[in-house]
Amino acid sequence: MNFEFDKITDRTHTNAIKYDLAKERGKPEDALSLWVADMDFPTAPCIQKALSEKALHGIYGYSRPDERYYSALKNWFKKRHNFEVENQWIVNTPGVVFAIAAAIKAFTKEGDGVLIQKPVYYPFFNTIKNLDRKVVNNPLVLENGHYEIDFEDFEKKIISENVKLFILCSPHNPGGRVWTKTELEKLWTICKKHNVLVISDEIHSDIIFGENKHTVFGTLSDEALENSIICTSPSKSFNLAGLQFSNIFVANDKLRKQLKKEIEKTGYDEPSLMGIVAATSAYSDGEQWFDAAKDYIWQNIQFAKKYIEENAPKIKAIIPEGSYLLWLDFSGFEFSDEEINVRILNKAKVWLDNGTMFGSEGAKFQRINCATPRSILEEALKRICSVMV
Repeated sequence: MNFEFDKITDRTHTNAIKYDLAKERGKPEDALSLWVADMDFPTAPCIQKALSEKALHGIYGYSRPDERYYSALKNWFKKRHNFEVENQWIVNTPGVVFAIAAAIKAFTKEGDGVLIQKPVYYPFFNTIKNLDRKVVNNPLVLENGHYEIDFEDFEKKIISENVKLFILCSPHNPGGRVWTKTELEKLWTICKKHNVLVISDEIHSDIIFGENKHTVFGTLSDEALENSIICTSPSKSFNLAGLQFSNIFVANDKLRKQLKKEIEKTGYDEPSLMGIVAATSAYSDGEQWFDAAKDYIWQNIQFAKKYIEENAPKIKAIIPEGSYLLWLDFSGFEFSDEEINVRILNKAKVWLDNGTMFGSEGAKFQRINCATPRSILEEALKRICSVMV
């Protein structure tokens, strides 16, 4: 099938936070919006069809996933990631951040340290703070446009802060790293040594480029599987974030019961009907669309890299090994972080995620979403390059 990823879909006045909240958030209403991590492509036709048929049924009562969902999900993870899932491991939540918040509450107490690796997805540290836990940071090290883990500091922080919970971002957002199996094994060795539970956010795990290979944390060993909570969702792969449905894998029966008890305290009970329908269709029939979308996004990333090199070479694009998020380094300019943001947002009229949102380590960086029609990406890059002189 041919999919029209170049087609521009008007998303204004659709309740999209990416487009309809500019004024409310103090942004120019005419800015090109490439900040939040959802796609500007309609989802796979098979998913649209499944949702339409369910909508026409007319009854949207309390619902639960059935064997079609479990079978499709297990086949997807076995084929894509060589990860064999069992039905009882799966906990469905409205989203990955919801699951992470529940896990923090279930497995730590107020004042405890929770370790993360900045620059990183900002809901990690916002959630830790809001739950009155202590953010413990093991900063990633940027070497020649490539993020690395400081393993010595990682272990030191675990010991000095008595850390019992580590939130891993795999693949990494915003840095785009797909951690190698060797790197993950080193992390696990340290966590095992110090009895640290791992929450592995693997929401971008399908979107992997080139020769890179995503390693599901639970495939490292039986012990790693038993001491981790693996967070996944079809939302990034199939552009379904608004349907509020995630697959959380917890193989350890004791941990799963603790997590589910914490989730029950929130009053959350039945998952979204349309989320179930969309996820089942995505994992059953969406592979062809997904592979085409991923290929188009990779071409967009390559286009962006070339355009920047030719028109504003002082901007350094950190090419993602995974995810559709391009991390742009503006440190080659003498402008302050504030000036960079003003130029891009107010002069170029492009709304990106300012790097400092991901921690102070993100100063002089901007995150741009490449999951958009190429004409929109080209116009955004044209505007950005024109003001960075």
